[in-house]
Amino acid sequence: MQDPIFYLTLATTALAAIAIVAMAGLRGWNGWLDLKRAELSRHVEQAAPPSAAARIEVADLKERIRKLEAIAAGVDL
Repeated sequence: MQDPIFYLTLATTALAAIAIVAMAGLRGWNGWLDLKRAELSRHVEQAAPPSAAARIEVADLKERIRKLEAIAAGVDL
């Protein structure tokens, strides 16, 4: 087993195996990054500004809260 061809073949095969595993890992990483980019772009597209009705409802709720806090504090409005 002192044959240099054997060790050269073994080293070449190990290097090829490492290269294949590294390429597969990088391809998987790039796929995962593409997936996350797609999720982020979908999230940005779906985030629409609130409608007028929603803003009116929020303002109404804030007004109710202000009145309830005033009642709790004993202040007449």
